[in-house]
Amino acid sequence: MPFISVCIPAYRNPHYLSRLLESISIQTFKDFEVIVTDDSPDDLLQPIIDKYNQKLDILYIKNKIAFGTPANWNFAISKARGAWIKLMHNDDWFANENSLDVFASAALNNNGKNFIFSGFNEVKDDSIKKHIINKAEKFLLKKSPFNLFKRNFIGPPSTTLINNNQQEWYDENVKWVVDFEFYIRCLRQTNFLSIDQLLINIGIHNNQVTKEAFGNPAIEIPENLYLLNKIGADSLKNLFVYDYYWRLFRNLKIRDFNEVTSFYSSGKLPDQLKKMLSIQFKIPLSILDFGVFSKSGMLISKLFSR
Repeated sequence: MPFISVCIPAYRNPHYLSRLLESISIQTFKDFEVIVTDDSPDDLLQPIIDKYNQKLDILYIKNKIAFGTPANWNFAISKARGAWIKLMHNDDWFANENSLDVFASAALNNNGKNFIFSGFNEVKDDSIKKHIINKAEKFLLKKSPFNLFKRNFIGPPSTTLINNNQQEWYDENVKWVVDFEFYIRCLRQTNFLSIDQLLINIGIHNNQVTKEAFGNPAIEIPENLYLLNKIGADSLKNLFVYDYYWRLFRNLKIRDFNEVTSFYSSGKLPDQLKKMLSIQFKIPLSILDFGVFSKSGMLISKLFSR
């Protein structure tokens, strides 16, 4: 059995897949398999697979019916034989030839930590933004996975290496918060190990799901309320969780409960959230638009919601 399964849920964009497979082919660590599950409606990716089949052990599956995100992620993982899962989106790639070796070394010396992630480069056109979790963020993450609501210190799924012992992988009921929800669920059950090296390049472009969902209340509200109900309303006791939901409705400029229920008719609003929104709705948007006033309102709201 391979030590690592590199799972690639693919959709069109052959130049992205070629870049990723090239970065895999030069890895110094060799005890891995590659699984590509292709959701494309055409055969654009077949020539790329044919080319790299000569260099890599690739299991290629052309999905007869597209699974979509994140079901195709789970499908790729379901075919994995490796002890560890390295999910790689096809628009991301390894930063250097030693990336997989560093991940493997971390997994071999994990001391019971089944969730590993590394630093990453955000690459957009010719600009690069570096992300490595700092000491304060590590402290917050060790204290509680709910502190990820402050900021996603982990990054996209391509930054992770996860032990292949999960009973449930990515929740197929959501897309916008799917990685976020999975991280919290995992880290409530196991410890993490962070690698303070830039091992992954994350490609940023306008065709990503996050671009489509950002600022869209029809996506953000139902998914975030589904998430809140799943992790439990008691999570709002965490300041970062409370602030996250305060900012969510403020930024979407939601002004009454009818607007909320128009986007979320399938579930119950927790009482704690109702109290929060009752206060926020009384504050004019012209005031909420000022960060210091909004933050003060949030803190007062949290105080009175106890």
